[in-house]
Amino acid sequence: MAIPDGMKWCPQCDEVKPKDDFARAKAKASGLHAYCLPCHNKRSAEAKQRLYGGNREYHLRRRYGMTQEDFEALLAWQGGGCAICGAPDPEHVDHDHEFGNVRGILCFNCNGGLGQFKDNEQSLARAIEYLKETACQRVLVHPGVYQLVSPRRERRLSRTS
Repeated sequence: MAIPDGMKWCPQCDEVKPKDDFARAKAKASGLHAYCLPCHNKRSAEAKQRLYGGNREYHLRRRYGMTQEDFEALLAWQGGGCAICGAPDPEHVDHDHEFGNVRGILCFNCNGGLGQFKDNEQSLARAIEYLKETACQRVLVHPGVYQLVSPRRERRLSRTS
């Protein structure tokens, strides 16, 4: 079968498709995967299911070197909730970005928060101090009348004070 320029044959679906329908592969002489993207994705999903029991198990093993059972055991060890805030049913594996060591299981918000600070302990400590310093406090203005005041901000008097 003659294949026109700019086209490639997919052995899975037995169709000739444009080369743009094939993923790039540096290791291949042609620079493209053998199977078109839909077939490649289907074969990949089938292999993950066959070899690992599913996409989640594949992800845990490849990224963190742990199984779903390891995940469940770590979650049970930390009490069944997020290691930081205690929220139920956390799903995110927290790991040290320098060495890749797993530290715990976190909820979406706590994992994202640590990620935003890029594991920088000094930045996190400054953020904690900032929260402590700027926490609003109730100040008695008149008997039975309180005003919320932030210790970091200058207290402004009202026009009637």
